[in-house]
Amino acid sequence: MPVYLLPEEPIFPLPSEAEPDGLIAIGGDLSPGRLLKAYTEGIFPWFRDEEDVFWFSPDPRMILLPDELKISASLKRVIRSGKFKVRTDSSFEKVITACAEAPRVGQDGSWIDPDFIKAYTDLHRLGFAHSFEAFLDGELSGGLYGVSIGRAFFGESMFHKVTDASKVAFFYMVEKIKTWQFHFIDCQVETDLLRSLGARPVPRAEYLERLKTAAGFPTHEGCWVL
Repeated sequence: MPVYLLPEEPIFPLPSEAEPDGLIAIGGDLSPGRLLKAYTEGIFPWFRDEEDVFWFSPDPRMILLPDELKISASLKRVIRSGKFKVRTDSSFEKVITACAEAPRVGQDGSWIDPDFIKAYTDLHRLGFAHSFEAFLDGELSGGLYGVSIGRAFFGESMFHKVTDASKVAFFYMVEKIKTWQFHFIDCQVETDLLRSLGARPVPRAEYLERLKTAAGFPTHEGCWVL
């Protein structure tokens, strides 16, 4: 199948036209309008090559249903201990920057370049992107960020400087969106960590049906508070 070169207008081809690895289009920009349209259509930007953005819609798609979150006994003890203080939307730019700087097994560097940081920080200021932050002794020790549209949360990246910090932030994120009856967390692609937390792959067609329903609800915009 062809990989589409995007025009200036914020439009995308159908996800069903993606390559086997999920690549569906190249080009365009990271403007808020294009990003939000991409997410509502089951597409996300993964990395840039020089000036081009690469857009993906993988099949299968990794999701976590909030009620299927798995927490190990040891992590439950950490959560109950109150070791980490978790906040929301207090340090978004620090979280995304830490995600960009975090070492990744089998990866040389990160796809989260300065343009990605600016784009998602802009989404945060508009009330669509959110961070969950775990602090230890007043220091940011782990966290995650993602995008919220309707009753879907699109997880983007996590980092930790202290063991379990990002998992604790993830737990609080799931608990928060459960109060608003979110339908799922989009985890994009499979990793051992996500699978251990209860995420599972679903066919892209099923994901798109779930997304269509979830995106039909009002979005919880603005700064989130635990």
